[in-house]
Amino acid sequence: MRRFLRLMGCLLLLSACSELTARRDADSSRQSAATPTALSDEIINAADAEYLLLSNIYARSSPSVVNIEVVSGAETRRGAGFIYDRQGRVVTNAHLVKAADTITVTLRNALALQAELVGLDSFSDLAVIKVSAADGRLAPLRIGESASVKVGQRAISIGNPYGLKASLTTGIVSGLGRTLPSAELIEAGAAAGFDNPSIIQIDAAVHPGNSGGPLLDSKGLVIGITTAMQSDSGQFQGIGFAVPADTMRRVIPDLIAAGRVEYAWMGISVMPEDGGYGVAGLSEALDLPVERGVLLRGVSEGSPAHLAGLRGGDTLVDIRGKSVCSGGDLIVAVNGYYFDNLDALITYLVQNTRPGDELELVVIRGRQASDVKVRLQSRPSKDRSIIDCDSGR
Repeated sequence: MRRFLRLMGCLLLLSACSELTARRDADSSRQSAATPTALSDEIINAADAEYLLLSNIYARSSPSVVNIEVVSGAETRRGAGFIYDRQGRVVTNAHLVKAADTITVTLRNALALQAELVGLDSFSDLAVIKVSAADGRLAPLRIGESASVKVGQRAISIGNPYGLKASLTTGIVSGLGRTLPSAELIEAGAAAGFDNPSIIQIDAAVHPGNSGGPLLDSKGLVIGITTAMQSDSGQFQGIGFAVPADTMRRVIPDLIAAGRVEYAWMGISVMPEDGGYGVAGLSEALDLPVERGVLLRGVSEGSPAHLAGLRGGDTLVDIRGKSVCSGGDLIVAVNGYYFDNLDALITYLVQNTRPGDELELVVIRGRQASDVKVRLQSRPSKDRSIIDCDSGR
């Protein structure tokens, strides 16, 4: 009997040990599954490639981005700019240095220099200032071309938000072909209707102090200059804007040479194209023969368009609750360039023409196309009378 009991005790002990071992093995298996091994260097390096690119661009470009402090009366404004050439010229926003009493530029190495205004242009919101510094301290950025910029491509902004020098934010180009009434926002009494065209919209964070800083592509080329943000609260809400590099290429040399910019003027007015009131949006309702170009609402009296015989509309039509002046000429091409909308036409005029240039337009009147030559004038300083449906002529 004792032998039997001892045998049963050993069997129970073996069973308990076996169960304990099984539990330990299960716990070990669960712990092993919950703690994965480190990823391979190949996977980590591939994931970090974008951050390596951004770090490289920052290291190469940030020494060329400057902090700008402007004192204007009792007001102090702060923003950014970037070194344009080794002669000490710095590009920034016109709204930052407008009416400045003093302008202080601080380089990346904390060297503070007094700057003088070379020239500014409210229409493009661009300005050039100049500092005196040893050549070795100045590293200009290279300006790229904005015509090839695509929605969705990387957008890299370097500026001084809230005085935090040389801060980098990144995102994408979220829109193209925007317009801003820059001159009307900067200068009281500026002639209305001359918008800043081809503006680049970005979702990279833009805050006070970013204005005037460069917008870069993945090669580190300047594709724009940060100029504004759209906000209902005064804080960044996902929409920032930059003046395109191609406008800079047109404006900056004139500011350096003459301190101002002369823009060509045709003297036409059209319906605001937002809400579907461009040619494409009106083509069905007005039975237009095309879906591209600009439909003239009116022409300015004595303007190049007026002198060339172009006509505005003569009949008011209600379309989707808005009064549209119909019957005017359609401009569909300029110098062989067929464009889609008003922004494209303004962009062409701003970036490619000067006062005195003669343009050859393709104009559709009714359903008849013809070539019309127009000699451009300088933009007037005051508004001119418009000949359209409202003028009674």
